[in-house]
Amino acid sequence: MRTEWLNQDALESATAAPAGLSRRSFMKAGALAGGGLVLGFFVPGANKFARAADARTVFQPNAFLHIAPDNSVTVQVNRLEFGQGVQTSLPMLIAEELDADWSQMRGELAPAAEAFKDPAFGMQMTGGSGSIAHSFTQYREIGARARAMLVAAAAQQWQVAPEQVKAAKGVLSGPAGQKATYGAFADAAMRQPVPASVRLKDPKDFRIIGKPVKRLDARLKSSGGQQFGIDFKPADCKVAVVARPPVFGARVARFDAAKALAVKGVLAVLEVATDRGGSGVAVIADGYWPAKQGRDALQIDWDSSAVEKVSSAQQLIEFRALALTPGTPVKTVDTAPLATAAKKISAVYEFPYLAHAPMEPLNCVVDLRADSCVVWAGSQFQTVDQGAIARTAGLKPEQVTLHTMTAGGGFGRRAVPTSDYIVEAVNLAKVWRASGKSAPLKVIWSREDDIKGGYYRPSHVHRADIGLDEKGNIVAWDHSIVGQSILTGTPFEAFMVKNGVDSTMVEGMGEPYEVPLNLSVHNVKANVPVLWWRSVGSTHTGFVMETLIDEAAHLAGVDPVAYRKRLLGEKRARHIAALDLAVAKSGYGKKALPKGQAWGVAMHESFNSVVAYVVTASLKDGVPKLHKVTAGVHCNLAVNPLTIEAQVQGAALMALGTTLPGAAITLKDGVVEQQNFGDYPVARMPDMPLIEVHIVASTEAPTGMGEPGVPPLAPAFANALFRLTGKRLRKLPFDLAAA
Repeated sequence: MRTEWLNQDALESATAAPAGLSRRSFMKAGALAGGGLVLGFFVPGANKFARAADARTVFQPNAFLHIAPDNSVTVQVNRLEFGQGVQTSLPMLIAEELDADWSQMRGELAPAAEAFKDPAFGMQMTGGSGSIAHSFTQYREIGARARAMLVAAAAQQWQVAPEQVKAAKGVLSGPAGQKATYGAFADAAMRQPVPASVRLKDPKDFRIIGKPVKRLDARLKSSGGQQFGIDFKPADCKVAVVARPPVFGARVARFDAAKALAVKGVLAVLEVATDRGGSGVAVIADGYWPAKQGRDALQIDWDSSAVEKVSSAQQLIEFRALALTPGTPVKTVDTAPLATAAKKISAVYEFPYLAHAPMEPLNCVVDLRADSCVVWAGSQFQTVDQGAIARTAGLKPEQVTLHTMTAGGGFGRRAVPTSDYIVEAVNLAKVWRASGKSAPLKVIWSREDDIKGGYYRPSHVHRADIGLDEKGNIVAWDHSIVGQSILTGTPFEAFMVKNGVDSTMVEGMGEPYEVPLNLSVHNVKANVPVLWWRSVGSTHTGFVMETLIDEAAHLAGVDPVAYRKRLLGEKRARHIAALDLAVAKSGYGKKALPKGQAWGVAMHESFNSVVAYVVTASLKDGVPKLHKVTAGVHCNLAVNPLTIEAQVQGAALMALGTTLPGAAITLKDGVVEQQNFGDYPVARMPDMPLIEVHIVASTEAPTGMGEPGVPPLAPAFANALFRLTGKRLRKLPFDLAAA
């Protein structure tokens, strides 16, 4: 994969736009049709992974705003909307500084383009919980500059000083009682120079940011009117399903298409290249059902002789053995105090592969022509996917149009460095075109395809040996992690794998506590495609840290909340604030619980946000039940509290799903054993506890909230179950019988 989009030197060499930057310079990124004020802004960005508040001034085109003569304000959202609410939150940022009428705001998903790259990552993408954190300044700058241009246009026409023109709720007012809407001055504003700098509002003056705002797309989604990627089908489009090899990377030895071609509506059966060097057989038909029936009728012999066949049971044995040996060092401290420690903890943790299992399975529409390619997909990685489409089709990136479709979930699965499902679809379009056909193709994955299709959260084994002194202080902690690297072999390896250590594997280990941690890792290779899964490495490190800290508190004879605060030190004010808020709102330690219920506590920081949970749980007929979750959240400024509440609720439920019996992807002889929600359960409505979300007040630049709600839920639940059973749970999903 080419890596130009990750070139740090190129990002750092960009310079600020000069004073007096013209409208023409701002328009280089493109324009929207229909008249009015259309801005393609060069706005302050940041180096990779920097917070928006700490950004250096790096100018690149990032966002568009269209104020139409009818007063509607359309914001091009440079992310994927797949339930997290960016199609509302990003327009809120513009509306605030624009002083727009919120009822006139609209949000549209931007296509793949240089203009829409995330300034922190240097590529257009949705991930790392960075949509609001990275675009907070960007989108406010857009609104502020557009407002200044509207004011300047009105001042010019009314022959008054700009300072005498007021802008509020989409209306401009002059000193002599003049009034006009933004739409009335949109065309005139286009003739104004774009101000080189603007002053953004003080948070105390916000009237939209920080307020609970209902989603702009709520009506469409609640009424069934929202078009998702899987709904989209252009004229004359045909539908394809693909029979993929049962072992990753295997190939078709031979196949018989006669029965498939006999199915009414089936148009063609074609062999196609699949992910990881494999091959499969595609059935193309007039619709999904005949295509699926045709695939079911195929007779295929597979050749898996050249690929590894992973079995989970054997892999676990090997991982556990590796965990007992020294790995690649990450943090090094003296572990000698372990030998003489007054109290000790020795633990081995096991975590399985996890599928993302979004509500909407993968899908992609490809219209391939001789000199162009148009693709419609719910992409989290527009820049990567656009480049992959171009390479696969033998085109230049500028010959590829990638439309961003609303997606029904993703959790990382639509952000694949290999662009696996999109590359496969383009490969099929090439074969389809070579057979003499030219109609667009819509490739649809079934639920079974999605569960068995790979790119899982990696399986891991942790081994921990901890020593405490007589006062309960941790004097030594020796820790080893075994698992596959998500980043090795991807463009991210250059800056996220250092000294052989995948940074995602160890994120969250040790932090935020002041403990003497000796940490090493074993990065293993296996023929199982792996990928980030909502909250990435924190899905396992958070569970390990928060159950072990809880266990240490128990051995020390100290309340688990007090013990955590003792280990946090004085520099972790945000952690303490989140924890204190959750504790206070839950009534922990003050109110009596019903008989048979117990408290559980955990907290974790990921993507610069802290989430603390205080939960109550019980056992009914030996089955764990989570009753209530009280969340304390510190994400700095809460742009839209309703979105944050929804994110935490969804994250908590998703994390609860990882505790349910059967919530694991297992392999036998290279074949994934699960295929649908019947044997790969997700949390359902009856599992949902009461969740209360409380946000710590702050005016600091916002941090990420898409993922931080996941990590602390399972350990808080496990800690409550310990108080009920006396058993420490060392694996996910929960297995009380084996504890």
